[in-house]
Amino acid sequence: MISSLRGTVLSATGGNAVIEVGGVGFAVQLTPDHVLSLRTGDEAFIHTSMIVREDSLQLFGFVDREQLEVFELLTGVTGVGPKSAIGVLSVLSPDQIADAVAADDDAPFRKVSGIGPKTAKLIVVSLTGKLVATRRVAPAVRSAGAPSSVADSVLIALVGLGWPEKVAGEAIADVVADTDEAARDSVQTLLRLTLAHLGPAAQGAR
Repeated sequence: MISSLRGTVLSATGGNAVIEVGGVGFAVQLTPDHVLSLRTGDEAFIHTSMIVREDSLQLFGFVDREQLEVFELLTGVTGVGPKSAIGVLSVLSPDQIADAVAADDDAPFRKVSGIGPKTAKLIVVSLTGKLVATRRVAPAVRSAGAPSSVADSVLIALVGLGWPEKVAGEAIADVVADTDEAARDSVQTLLRLTLAHLGPAAQGAR
C-alpha cells in the first residue's frame, strides 16, 4: 500500500501529476487546486490513497491527512467511487463537508458533477457522526468562558452521540453562560449539564 509520496514533480496538469520517486514516476490524481499548487521540478510531499481494482491500480493524492481521511469516508458511501469523492473535494473543503453534514444539508453535494440527489442525501446520512465541524461553534462557546479544549471535547462527544453539531454547540453555549467556572473547566461536568439541558424533549431534534 502506497500511503504517501515524496519526490520531484515531473508534470502537473489537469487533475493529474507525475511524481518521480527513486527514478520511478507515479501518476497521481489530485484536485485542481492541488495541481495548481505544484511546480515542475520542485519537490512535493503528497498523502495518497491507492485504489486497487481487477483491471486498474490508481493513486489519489491529498495535501493533508484531513483531506485523505474525508476521501476515504466518502468512498465508503454506497454509490460514491474514488473519482466522485475527489470531485467532492475539488468543490468542498473538509470543513465545508463537515458543516454540511452537521447541518443535514445535502445541497452542497448536489452541486458536485456526478452526484445526484439520492447520493447527496446518502452522503449526509452516512457521514453523520463521523465528521465534526467545531470552528464555527467553538468561538461562541469560548467567548462565554469555556476553555476551547473542554468545549470542543464536549461538542465532539455530543455529535458522536448523534446530536446535530449546531444544536450541540448552542446547548453548550447556553450551559456555559449559566454555570460557574468549576463546571466550565470539567469535560465530564459540562457534558452532564449539557445533556440535562438538551433533555428528553429535545431528542426529536436529532
